[in-house]
Amino acid sequence: MSKLLVVDDNSTNLTLFRHLLQKIENAEVQCFAEAATALEWCVENEPDLILLDYMMPVMDGLEFIRRLQAMPERRDVAIVMVTADTESDVRHQALALGAQDFLTKPVDKVELIARVRNLLALRESRRQLADRAAWLAEEVASATAIIAAREKEAILRLSRAAEYRDPETGMHLLRMSNYTRIVAAGLGLPVAEQKQLMAAAPMHDVGKVGTPDHILLKPGRLTPEEFEIMKQHATIGYEILRDSVSTLLQNAAVVALTHHEKFDGSGYPRGLAGEAIPLYGRIVAVADVFDALTSERPYKKAWTLDAAVAFLKEGAGSHFDPACVEAFLANWDEVVEIRGCYSDAPAAAELGQAA
Repeated sequence: MSKLLVVDDNSTNLTLFRHLLQKIENAEVQCFAEAATALEWCVENEPDLILLDYMMPVMDGLEFIRRLQAMPERRDVAIVMVTADTESDVRHQALALGAQDFLTKPVDKVELIARVRNLLALRESRRQLADRAAWLAEEVASATAIIAAREKEAILRLSRAAEYRDPETGMHLLRMSNYTRIVAAGLGLPVAEQKQLMAAAPMHDVGKVGTPDHILLKPGRLTPEEFEIMKQHATIGYEILRDSVSTLLQNAAVVALTHHEKFDGSGYPRGLAGEAIPLYGRIVAVADVFDALTSERPYKKAWTLDAAVAFLKEGAGSHFDPACVEAFLANWDEVVEIRGCYSDAPAAAELGQAA
């Protein structure tokens, strides 16, 4: 049903226009003798077309168009201005304000019906195009979501491949990736980036697939030579991931390469310092170290939360980016909740209180 609005202070004209416009298929005609009243109606109702007289008291047709255009949701309404044949300057102003067509007094009824039908058809075509665009946008979003899901699946599977050779557990990956979200949110990163980092973080140690078993699985302290070999996992992970066309895998490559860098430049593999370390690497460093400290391994007991918090605070500015440490500890309740949701065993390490 097309909604047609007629605004004219002449009651005879209103009666005539109503009679003519009602001949249009599926047309609902609303008439107003006062422009202000018609404008109020437009606030609550959306007409498909407005047949508007120029010469009206109090508010003329041009002022009506100005005020209608001030309503963002009514800017695409078709407007046909009715003017005298000599009012060319009015037509120019009306066009500039947003009118689409004109009729000259006295109005020819055949021309009136034809112009109104054409504008209604054009509006319907635009509506269909908008619907089509919205449908296409939904289809693109759906396809993009499928691709993103596949990327995440690839990351998780690669992460599990490294996990099979590493004494760390799958829960470590879940905890530390959720910790990265806490830090990212605390730093004010957009939600999309928080999700991107959460998805990329589990790949931080994928390079350990290239670490020899006698080093990776050694229960005791590594020799300096063995540690040099162990450190290569950061570069190996980067090399595995860096050439991907996927933004997610590219971010995972950055995380793999930089999560062992230290804020004072004493980390590896490149000895980057401060903000020269990519932000994602600085965030993952806090999340990874905290979870490693508070998790039990075959070669060590789990630290208490109080001890791990003290380590983060002590390392802020040297090992860790102080802003990342602050963002992590500022949301301590979430940290504790994540530990509870993704614990390695029913009996977790002693829960301390972060100051």
